[in-house]
Amino acid sequence: MDLEHRFSEQEIRSTVCDLARRISQDYAGERPLLVGVLKGAFVFLADLVRELTIPAEIDFVRARSYGTESRSSGSVEITKDIEADLRDRHVIVVEDIADTGLTMDVVVERIKAGHPASVKRCALLVREGCATPDYAGLNVGPGFVVGYGIDYAEEYRGLRDIRAVPGTAGEEAS
Repeated sequence: MDLEHRFSEQEIRSTVCDLARRISQDYAGERPLLVGVLKGAFVFLADLVRELTIPAEIDFVRARSYGTESRSSGSVEITKDIEADLRDRHVIVVEDIADTGLTMDVVVERIKAGHPASVKRCALLVREGCATPDYAGLNVGPGFVVGYGIDYAEEYRGLRDIRAVPGTAGEEAS
């Protein structure tokens, strides 16, 4: 399948460095908990943490709305919960793509139930029309994107850049 270029490895790296700089400034003197949304955010989260100039703790949550399909099911199921104690913690939810916002909303509500000091949202990619996360990376147009940890039917996660799958203009991630 011929994939269409969206963002180069250098564009992604520059964006990750900018997001890490902003988070490091905002949380100077703090030790935030970064919660990566699996599976798509694992590469982004790893690179983001390496660029932070502050200490941070890491945890993961897995939320599923797709399976191997490319359209959202309209509901989100938490299949791996956060293990860290959230009470009085500054938490940043890290997601690969903010699309419909549904996954992020469900994860944030789950985190709020743990009584954190604060909850912020960070996404590498943001789809037009989605609520803008507190830390927003690149704006992405229509179509299903892959690479840099993001898959299409469990393929293409290992690409170093981000590409669009042709013929998926009406399909997005959540």
